[in-house]
Amino acid sequence: MTSPVAAPLLFEAVLHPELLAEVQRYRGHALLLSGPARVGKRQLAFQIAAQENCLHPHSDGFPCGQCASCRAVLVGSHPDLLGVTPRTTTSTGKAARRRIIPVGAIVEARDDAHDYEQHVYQFLELRPTYRRRVVLIEGAESLNEQAANALLKLVEEPPHNALFVFTTEDASLVMPTIQSRCARLNVSPLSDERLLAAWPGSLDPELLALAAGRAGVLQEREKVEAALQDARTLTDALRSGLLSALEAAEAVEKRFDTEWHPQALRFVWRSESPAVRAASDTALERLLGALELYASPSLSFQVFALDLRAAFGEG
Repeated sequence: MTSPVAAPLLFEAVLHPELLAEVQRYRGHALLLSGPARVGKRQLAFQIAAQENCLHPHSDGFPCGQCASCRAVLVGSHPDLLGVTPRTTTSTGKAARRRIIPVGAIVEARDDAHDYEQHVYQFLELRPTYRRRVVLIEGAESLNEQAANALLKLVEEPPHNALFVFTTEDASLVMPTIQSRCARLNVSPLSDERLLAAWPGSLDPELLALAAGRAGVLQEREKVEAALQDARTLTDALRSGLLSALEAAEAVEKRFDTEWHPQALRFVWRSESPAVRAASDTALERLLGALELYASPSLSFQVFALDLRAAFGEG
């Protein structure tokens, strides 16, 4: 299905204008956007889709944000935009241990479980409603071999001049056959000055430091700030006694976000000694591994608290 947009600055600010301008000059059919998580690859991909179909672009060629096509991109209902993302759950509804984009996402006949409402081949059979069909494949490193092979012919000779936009955190993990057919754009973290200029309202210095130039972190501001508070509370509790540590770990368990809490904990631990940071990171990795294997969350967080106490020299 077409992916929704979670980017409040989609048109208000072009955070990577040099890359968007470079795309205007590109005459090929496939782009590979690579860069750290939450650096702005997804926002740039949607801006590219908007730019390709905007009815009234600005004088610099950037999308207007006001026409029917741009509004459709913004609300996630553009008829010429298909988003494909890795599966995050198994057939039983549990979190998937490995994120995969299977061949069923590409070809309807191979989607035995009917996991996808739309499929890339069938989507590209239709002519664009506006100007150009765009297929956004997020997490291109998650394409399995069958899916990547099924895409090759389409990427080389896309129907109706369609555009493929692949995103990845690590281009070296993307199938070489896909890489070789793409023009690569490196999406780098922004300077604090650019983030502050683009983002409405004031930003807490600690939040800005954790973001480290990644605009996507600020788009999840409430979740990140909550994770930072939990990380500070747990870290303080480690030195207050075993009972306090166990109670704090239990509280974190109830709100644990696998994306933000690990980042927040590592950020809070940044001022500790190298030995403490290394031991704490090992404890965190052990916790994440246990949760991935569906171990008891309650028991896993109790062990985590004990491991952290030992890492901080309190065990």
